[in-house]
Amino acid sequence: MVRTEISLFLRNVPGELGRLATLFSEAGINIDALAIQDASAYVQELFKARGKSLQRIASAASYNSMRKDSAQFALIRLLVGDTDQAIDLLSRHDFLFDIMPVIALELENRPGELAKIASRFGEEGININYVYGSVSSPEEKCLFVFCPEDIELAAKIFS
Repeated sequence: MVRTEISLFLRNVPGELGRLATLFSEAGINIDALAIQDASAYVQELFKARGKSLQRIASAASYNSMRKDSAQFALIRLLVGDTDQAIDLLSRHDFLFDIMPVIALELENRPGELAKIASRFGEEGININYVYGSVSSPEEKCLFVFCPEDIELAAKIFS
């Protein structure tokens, strides 16, 4: 199923995630999935991509400054119950965010389910940029969020 993921940067300080979660809670917006990483890892991926393409989009000094500064932020990816309301809320509170389509799948909570889905992406020649997921108990289904390079093809396959 295609869903809209929201990616945003938060300051990497105590209380920021609580502030964001409280805003959503007070607005009645449920968070269905969430992944957080130190933004410096994100910047390091930019470094790697630049290294592979040999294209520099900023000076070396700028990259080093960006890497140092980015440790002050966290990159948050999330799916919410009401994306339009969340976007409006984030805009009103001046958050820096972006949206993109992703594939969100509920999988049975048993060995081999993720292997089947990941293998299917591979068989279709679709690279997965990143994935995150969770489950609340052994009896319930898992929710996994995939960010494929070809969202249109992935949507056809997993609809």
